[in-house]
Amino acid sequence: MTDFKFYKKRWLTKKDKKVFETPIFDLHQIERAPDAGENSGDFFVLNAPEWINVIPLTPQRQIILVEQYRHGIDEVTLEIPGGMVDPGEEPMSSAQRELEEETGYSSNTWDYLGKVSSNPAILSNFTHLYLATNCRKTSEQSTGRFEDISAHIIDLDRFLDYVRAGHVHHSIVVSAVAKFLLFEQEK
Repeated sequence: MTDFKFYKKRWLTKKDKKVFETPIFDLHQIERAPDAGENSGDFFVLNAPEWINVIPLTPQRQIILVEQYRHGIDEVTLEIPGGMVDPGEEPMSSAQRELEEETGYSSNTWDYLGKVSSNPAILSNFTHLYLATNCRKTSEQSTGRFEDISAHIIDLDRFLDYVRAGHVHHSIVVSAVAKFLLFEQEK
């Protein structure tokens, strides 16, 4: 594998001011310039914690999905389990915790599929992607006060058809599927 050679340089940060703080992200107004000259501008960045997403497969290679309402698009979506990495927590621990909380399933067989930038235009964080195989029901769901999640188990091929048809459209989930398919291809 060869590395890509980047030709563009990182922009210079002249000022970084926190404008607004929420429990999920902080909004920063950042003055940046492509070079040391006077050509600078203000950009707005959401500083958010790292996230995780898990592709959980049962011993029969069925996938465990979560159905939930999403406020940003005001729709119910079908996704893989995921969430935020808590302060002081490693992404792998978050992945294990989120899988069990959202679905009641757990696994002792994990593969790291890599990370993707969640939305590099406005977000500062990355999402770590995991594959959990041989998932088994070990507990009941343990969702938060404002989490209304239903877990579904479907055949992997049917899930991939949902992705292909656009029924599964969360961009990070689709990224996880791409990483998973590349992982499967390399085996």
